[in-house]
Amino acid sequence: MKSEMNIKSIVIMAAVGIISLFFINMSLAANTAKINVETANLRETADENAKILEQFSENDRVDIIEKEEGWYKVKVKGITGYIREDLLLVEDEPVSEDNAVANNETMNQNTNIEKADEKSDEKPEEETKLGKQKVAEDTKLKIVPVINATDIIEVKKEQEVNIIEVINGWACVDIETTKGWIRLEKIQKEETVNESQQPQPQEPQPQEPQPQEPQPQVAIKTLYVSASSVNLRKEASTSSEVVATLTENTAVEVFAEVNGWSQVKANGKEGYILSTYLSENKQTTTSRSSGARRTTAEVETKSENKTTTTQVESAQVATSNKGAEVVAYAKQFIGTKYTYGGTSPSTGFDCSGFTSYVYKHFGINLPRTSGGQAGVGIAVSRSNLSAGDLVIYSGHVAIYVGGGQVIHAPKPGKTVCIVSIDQAKPGSYQGARRVI
Repeated sequence: MKSEMNIKSIVIMAAVGIISLFFINMSLAANTAKINVETANLRETADENAKILEQFSENDRVDIIEKEEGWYKVKVKGITGYIREDLLLVEDEPVSEDNAVANNETMNQNTNIEKADEKSDEKPEEETKLGKQKVAEDTKLKIVPVINATDIIEVKKEQEVNIIEVINGWACVDIETTKGWIRLEKIQKEETVNESQQPQPQEPQPQEPQPQEPQPQVAIKTLYVSASSVNLRKEASTSSEVVATLTENTAVEVFAEVNGWSQVKANGKEGYILSTYLSENKQTTTSRSSGARRTTAEVETKSENKTTTTQVESAQVATSNKGAEVVAYAKQFIGTKYTYGGTSPSTGFDCSGFTSYVYKHFGINLPRTSGGQAGVGIAVSRSNLSAGDLVIYSGHVAIYVGGGQVIHAPKPGKTVCIVSIDQAKPGSYQGARRVI
């Protein structure tokens, strides 16, 4: 009895083992699949928008871990992720009639799509030429010529691409330094590009009369420079670039007068000069200087003391003339903005930057600060002030222009201007220095 029981137990255990092996093999067989499309994306989660972990080609094999709502969780080459169910062909899986019909429909659909692609591509391949073309609408540049392929960059409508080759409805293109694939229907036909470009050559035609515009530039009058030296500027502004420096009595042709400036041409150069420095007549300076020489010569025939006095008077006349030149030059910068620390018309002036700039034009180098300038030259009383003298205030400097007035760069928010000597900095007058 015991032996029979042992035999039965052995038979039952063997049967159970055989059945278990059978189901294990069936399970293992059903856990392997292969890619059934050209390219399949392995995504991080079961979502079309999930991150792509890797791409696999047709007939690559994967190990199925589980299935969930149209996706397979798989492991391949040590990477675990998700692939869409329709992109995999599960091997040795029992196929029901419904699944068979579904698979057949999917395969037929893919076949029809491929055939449709081939038909739709036939004409564009013939019509599309290699070289530079434009994109007809916004699209994506693909890494390979497959609809589901990874997007490289977004390509905008009208963006120019360089077509390298055309294959099965796809164009391989270069966009700057990036190479990829775009569907042919996204490329503009050559006729469309040409049509958009045809009107362009015609645009300049209405502009043909434009070269005739300079013709009205006819000189309305001829004037002469009335100051010892005047800057000819590129634009009608004291901060504009200096084209040339014109000397006294230089003839200029005036084309127009705008906001206190004259548009002129002199010595073959065109630009702008402040109208206040132009005169209808030439300046007669020769008689004054010859008069000064004549006075000196006449008095030299008299006593030694009188000769010395006349020479001093002659020097004062020369100084006065030089001072007038300083004032005339300084007036060119009326309207230039005040800038703290400024030392040029282009950046603006502060008070000592303005005086330094003006006197430097005449070869006189002053200290940079108002305090430093207060100690240069010869002290002059207020009653003996002459044009071109440096007027000293507490923490401020100006240039005397005559008639009880000075020209200066006042303070932030103001511009270079002429005011009375007491208005420049009320209550702070300290004296004057003669530096010329």
